[in-house]
Amino acid sequence: MDCLAPHDTLDSSYSSSQDVQKEREPHVYLSKEEVKEKIQSYNSSVTDKLKMTLNANGIYTGFIKVQMELCRPITVQSSQRQGRCAPSSQETAFYLPEGCVNTLHISSTNTVREVIEALLKKFFVADNPAKFALYKRCHKEDQVYTCKLSDREHPLYLRLVAGPKTEMLSFVLREHETGEVMWEAFSIPELQNFLRILDKEESDQLQLLKSRYAAYRGKLEEALRGVLKPG
Repeated sequence: MDCLAPHDTLDSSYSSSQDVQKEREPHVYLSKEEVKEKIQSYNSSVTDKLKMTLNANGIYTGFIKVQMELCRPITVQSSQRQGRCAPSSQETAFYLPEGCVNTLHISSTNTVREVIEALLKKFFVADNPAKFALYKRCHKEDQVYTCKLSDREHPLYLRLVAGPKTEMLSFVLREHETGEVMWEAFSIPELQNFLRILDKEESDQLQLLKSRYAAYRGKLEEALRGVLKPG
């Protein structure tokens, strides 16, 4: 589980975050009675009605909230049925709004990888789940840590142990860092979409720069005309 260095504040640009050591927290296995007691304690502290339920087989279910902190555009696929023809798929690439939070109902057996897949499915995201990673954000000794979770970890167990307060633990979905990007997981249409978006952003920035310098040039020429105007 890769951790990021503690900071007083963390933003979605990740510019101030640095990879440090792997977190060494022992995984504590709870007995059925301990799980029951923790769920009762958890539910007594819940303020948003998102309680956990313990089943007879020992598996428990509950809710987690995941903040979507995605820097790159996602590809959303929608199916449209045209008359009697087979469904046709349309893909659109766009940026998710900043601060987007999604709530998932999961069980204690669901892994991080399954949670990522469920999130993408809920948003109809066509991107390969291997492009994304789930992080936990927690407070320790007045510092904020963001740690990448391994695919085999169980988010609902972490939620139960930490309690319902998001100040103590929250989940964040991000893309893998640039050095970790699995470019082979991108399809050619996805890469072409990214290039089109980059071309448009470059063109917009260029037009903005040109208009700014044109306005500046106009003011200088106006000032020169005032100075050179015969008295």
